[in-house]
This record gives sequence, C-alpha cells and structure tokens, in this order.
Amino acid sequence: MTIFVDMDDVLADTFGKHIAWYNRDFNADLKKEDIVSGEAYENVPEAHQKSVLQHAFTPGFFYELEPIPNSIEVMEALYNKHEVYIATAATQFPNSLKEKSDWLAKYFPFITWEHQIMCGHKFILNGDLLIDDRVYNLENFEGDTLLFSNPHNIKDTGYKRVTNWEEIGNLLLKPALI
Repeated sequence: MTIFVDMDDVLADTFGKHIAWYNRDFNADLKKEDIVSGEAYENVPEAHQKSVLQHAFTPGFFYELEPIPNSIEVMEALYNKHEVYIATAATQFPNSLKEKSDWLAKYFPFITWEHQIMCGHKFILNGDLLIDDRVYNLENFEGDTLLFSNPHNIKDTGYKRVTNWEEIGNLLLKPALI
C-alpha cells in the first residue's frame, strides 16, 4: 500500500507550538484543550492574531516542533510494512523546506529523502491513502483518506476521522490489513 502522511498537525504539533509561542509572547495561559474549534490565531484576541500568523515565517518555528505522541513508533512500523511518503506543503513558508527536512532527519531518520515530498498542492499525489488534517488536501485525493483531528477541522464532515496515532496503528497495522 502507498501511504502519504502530512507533517503539520499530523506528525508535528504545529498547533501546540503556536499556542506556546503566543503564551510566551503575550504572557498568556491559553491551552490547546481550551480550544474547541478554529485555527490557533482565531482563538486569541484580534490585536494578537497577526503575531500568531507570523510564527510560521519565523526561523526555527518548524524545526522546534514536537512530534505528535506515538507518531514515531507507528510511522516506523508503517514504513517497514508499506510504501510510506511524507507529503507536506512546505513551499509557502521560506524557512520550512530546510527546517522540515532537518526535523524529519532528527525524529524520523528511517524516512529517507526519497520518501519526502515537499510540495504545494497535494492533488498531484497518487496512492492508496492520504493522512492529513486539511480537508482541501483530502477532497481531490483519489485513494482512501483519513482526517487527522485538530481543532481547526472539528466541523468538517464526510471523512473517516482519526484522533491519534494509536488509532492509525490499529487501522493499518492489523495482520488482516497487511
């Protein structure tokens, strides 16, 4: 099976980093669990939204992200059983190409450069499964899809949803599915 996996908010905790940097910059105490819907910047006062939107353009932002819990272990098991590629929209943020590549080398060294697709739109992907947190990436994918839950997509419907990497492992690593 050919599987494409997004990075931001699927493998890497981008949402959490936005909140951490917002709290640091504005001496706030916003918590991820306090956010029930919307983008991180939509959950701060309007006067602070531009600052949050600039995080992705700040050197170090993508490299300093924390891996989503259990993503490393499940991805390694998937990588050993299937044809797995990282497919991440990296071209819109100038620093992200190198930082995402370096981040993958740090946390997912088993995923070789040949299995890293740094792109813009993902509609060009052709495979069996796309795991992503953005519906606009899933809607034109011709294979199966899994929507990785995040506050910004909580209102989106019409896709099979997963909330963590344990669920993905249970779905894709069962002997009957291999």
